[in-house]
Amino acid sequence: MKNSAMLFVPLLLLASLVLASDNIATLRGGPISGEAEPPKIAEVENKDIKRVRNYPMQPPTIPHSVRDYRVDLNSNKCLSCHSRKQTGQSQAPMVSVTHYMDRDGNFLADVSPRRYFCQQCHVVQTNAPSLVGSDFKDIDQLLSEEK
Repeated sequence: MKNSAMLFVPLLLLASLVLASDNIATLRGGPISGEAEPPKIAEVENKDIKRVRNYPMQPPTIPHSVRDYRVDLNSNKCLSCHSRKQTGQSQAPMVSVTHYMDRDGNFLADVSPRRYFCQQCHVVQTNAPSLVGSDFKDIDQLLSEEK
């Protein structure tokens, strides 16, 4: 008797949820009537212009397309231009010296393994519209408002 009561209560709750699902208010404002048109994929900006950073220690954004760049355990396409050895020829900015340090602060001959996968921190920019408004002010704006 006890086991059947333990089974009956969840089934009763499930049935009530199914019956009530027709009356649930949704953010869509009603039932889904059809397939919505997906937004177009934003295009990657390819301007090769350095952008202003919004806060100290912000990783710089990537000002060019990195589509089909190979970055894996065996190769890193980014370093073919941005490594210390290649910047003279490529005229690309060298990666920060912090990328050549291990976690104990010792300098290495090559890029540290923990800084090897560039797109963990650096991102390309797109022409996508802002999804959420922002009232962010950097430190210079805040200091100038105090005066």
